[in-house]
Amino acid sequence: MRVSDLLYSAYERHVQHSLPVENLPRHVGVMLDGNRRWAKARGANTESGHQAGADNIKPLLGWCEEAGVEVVTLWLLSTDNLNRPTAELTPLLSIIERAVQGLAAEGRWRLHPVGALDLLPDQTATVLKEAADRTADADGLMVNIAVGYGGRREIADAVRAMLQEQAAQGRSLEELAEILDVEHIADHLYTKGQPDPDLVIRTSGEQRLGGFLLWQSAHSEFYFCEAYWPDFRRVDFLRALRAYAERDRRLGR
Repeated sequence: MRVSDLLYSAYERHVQHSLPVENLPRHVGVMLDGNRRWAKARGANTESGHQAGADNIKPLLGWCEEAGVEVVTLWLLSTDNLNRPTAELTPLLSIIERAVQGLAAEGRWRLHPVGALDLLPDQTATVLKEAADRTADADGLMVNIAVGYGGRREIADAVRAMLQEQAAQGRSLEELAEILDVEHIADHLYTKGQPDPDLVIRTSGEQRLGGFLLWQSAHSEFYFCEAYWPDFRRVDFLRALRAYAERDRRLGR
């Protein structure tokens, strides 16, 4: 083993041992960003970048299990991404489908699609639904698979579903306006019943949310990593956990 590898392993162990286990996140959201730039930097095609990114998902879930994380939300494809050229979008959707099927085959994690499935091709939507059904009884991590996801679309869908529910109960808009509070909307989000993300990680150096979990991340801590997603390592994840644990979370108070 090279000296650099030994030093890296030693540093990784140091970071892991320094983590306060009582102050780690329950729910981690991850924006898997930088696949295309990773490929471009290597003179490779875009598809190889997306595949390299997909290959890094299972390791991440393993790291989350080790840290005691209960919920992970993976943003794989935004609603805006659906406007990409067909030559890129079609193979990307195929890669996502295979990745989701691979995660389901593990039998370790409960997969929960979050996003506007009606905007996706039938094949992709079917794969996501089948993965959710296949893993419904798994007792491991809850893994939200955000495909065709946009924060604004999620809030609009939640409000629409809430209005339809209230109308079905015979309540008028005036009556609803009298009682409406944030919980009425929260109860209709894609992630209803789950804890909000404590920590949101974005790779590739970009420092913006881009519409990810807009409602749920009101009190989240954010960690921006320079590494492109395919290069994101366990030590990068541990650093994110350490940064989270060192912060004084006031949760708006």
